[in-house]
Amino acid sequence: MLIVPEKEIAALMTRDAAFDAVKGVFASMSARTASNFPVIREAIGHADALYGFKSGFDKAALNLGLKSGGYWPGNAEKGLTNHQSTIFLFDADTGQCRAVVGGNLLTALRTAAAAAVSVDCLARQDCDVLGIVGAGHQAAFQLRAVAEQREFKRVVAWNRSPEKLDSLRKVAEELGLGFKAVSLEELGAQSDVIVTITSSFDAILQDGQIRAGTHLACMGTDTKGKQEIAAELAVNARLFTDEIAQSITIGEFQHPVAAGLIQQKQIIELGAVINGAEEGRSSDKEITIFDGTGVGLQDLAVASAVVDLAVAQGIAQDVDF
Repeated sequence: MLIVPEKEIAALMTRDAAFDAVKGVFASMSARTASNFPVIREAIGHADALYGFKSGFDKAALNLGLKSGGYWPGNAEKGLTNHQSTIFLFDADTGQCRAVVGGNLLTALRTAAAAAVSVDCLARQDCDVLGIVGAGHQAAFQLRAVAEQREFKRVVAWNRSPEKLDSLRKVAEELGLGFKAVSLEELGAQSDVIVTITSSFDAILQDGQIRAGTHLACMGTDTKGKQEIAAELAVNARLFTDEIAQSITIGEFQHPVAAGLIQQKQIIELGAVINGAEEGRSSDKEITIFDGTGVGLQDLAVASAVVDLAVAQGIAQDVDF
């Protein structure tokens, strides 16, 4: 069995590699050569933590496995990231454990890559302003990945605690982009692309705050009850997601579906756009929304890529198991 520790991931996985792996997963899912298994995600009744499993099998790539982990809100005070996870890969022919891979950085990279793929596929070509809602650990990853998809000139951002936006300001400056902390109203009025990356259980962006032609990548809602945008926003937008079943149960679209504002059949798999089976953006005036719920196959794809790199570079630890 191979082990690739968390400390080795940064030197192995790049944003480009994560983008390619995640885009490939979207395509495989839509082609029905890969499938995710039902998600388990529960409050454990200790440390205010959410814990669960995401798993699946990609027949083409022979990626079989799971990611185990969750969210511990008190970890920052202990010098740890709030999201903690480990990825397990299994041999599809024998069921033996093939590899154990540190999943924290990989989760951040694949989540950012999913948003980036949605921008690549759905955002207008003439985007100037990137809006970021949220300033937690994941926000900087989102900014770096999404900024590479269009010729953005500046970044506007909002967070409930404005002082936490300094970390995003530094990233924007590194990328040569202007930066301004703004109100939600200003963010919606100025942004061509908006990424929401929070753990909110109440809608942050409201109907009427988003201008025509905007692409939204909603990346924070991955649990029943979480919500980043008002359900009414979905009514007059084109809707896309990674996996429809997950989107309407634990993702952003759970809310407009439950309220009867939209029907499941209105939601399009992003993979179908990548494969050419469905149209993406149909006009520069259209609002597009991508609900990135996060699927286990993405974790398996980036972990498998890391294992291959680690073996090639002699970094993977091989142990009897």
